Amino acid sequence: MSSHGPTFPTEPVGFDVDLSAHELLRRAHVLDALGPDWDPGEALRGEQQAYALLYSGLDADQQRLYDELVGAGVLPPRADDGHAAA
Repeated sequence: MSSHGPTFPTEPVGFDVDLSAHELLRRAHVLDALGPDWDPGEALRGEQQAYALLYSGLDADQQRLYDELVGAGVLPPRADDGHAAA
């Protein structure tokens, strides 16, 4: 150490952290919390129904704003069936 404080290496030092074991544990906890009766297909259908309901029955001004947001890429476009397009 110099009289001006600590010195640092002039070359970058490699630093690796492997979080794969932690990620597997996190996923296991999530699935455990969801429980054995959780149905991902049903959950997705419920989200699609909620999305369709949210943007149904818009008045002209709301529809114009919705169309602007879709055009700007803020909201996903909806398919002809009323669901968000993939």
